[in-house]
Amino acid sequence: MSPTLEHEYLIELVRNRPTLATSLLARVTDIEIPYFDDAQLGNCDFTDTVPAEFRADSVVLLTREGKPVAAVVLEVQRAFDKRKQFTWPVYLATLRSRQRCPVLLLVFCTDGNTASACREPIHMGHPGWVLHPAVATLRDVPKITDVEQARAEPELAALSAIAYGSLGGDEAWKVLRAWVEAEKNPLEGQASYSAIVHYLLTSPEAVQMFKELEVPIGIPEAMRNPIIREAVEYGKAKTLLMLLDKRNIHVPIEAQERILACTDETTLDTWIDRILTITTVDELFD
Repeated sequence: MSPTLEHEYLIELVRNRPTLATSLLARVTDIEIPYFDDAQLGNCDFTDTVPAEFRADSVVLLTREGKPVAAVVLEVQRAFDKRKQFTWPVYLATLRSRQRCPVLLLVFCTDGNTASACREPIHMGHPGWVLHPAVATLRDVPKITDVEQARAEPELAALSAIAYGSLGGDEAWKVLRAWVEAEKNPLEGQASYSAIVHYLLTSPEAVQMFKELEVPIGIPEAMRNPIIREAVEYGKAKTLLMLLDKRNIHVPIEAQERILACTDETTLDTWIDRILTITTVDELFD
């Protein structure tokens, strides 16, 4: 099955910069994060010898002098799933046993209603044993408007652009401008997140800002992103229709048939190249 970028983008940002998880935790909880000198990804598989599969979205292990001092389980929720109230404690207990250190649960939600449901305390049954998930939303992400900070923390800058770029107005412009300038002049070895931000920001205001800021984006840039690359390999014509749907662009039956009937790789590449900047399906075929 083709991956869902709306679910995967934060996981990829944390994969490239694990401390992003602690930055979000610091904004939504009063929990004191232990001092650490390194943050790295941990094993997300909590199945061990239990028959049922238990796998978290991401795990960040904080260490000091090579020894674990804390660990963070990151879960991305696009909708509330009551079953998570039973699996999340398994994640934490297994990770705590495995690493012999305190563990934290960070749930990142895409909307307020889901966040409210995920904040519900999980009563374990034993007196005093209650899990209170730490929950963050896009509105908890800081507004990164300084170009130098955006260059130093490109993952946080990309997340900031995703959080505020579609709101319109001066603040959105400042956030997008800082992200764009950082993307155009990255520090050596830094990853590009142009494809992710373009894909997720679909409002006419954001698209217009991208055009005015002359953000470089095309197939080479997009294919550097593993999520988008895997989706394209799933089938270019089908992926094109999926991307149009995700961007809420109406595609009449005639246009769908034209896309699915196309077997010319160059034409499909051209259409995929345009998908990140168009606002109507007619622009796809121009």
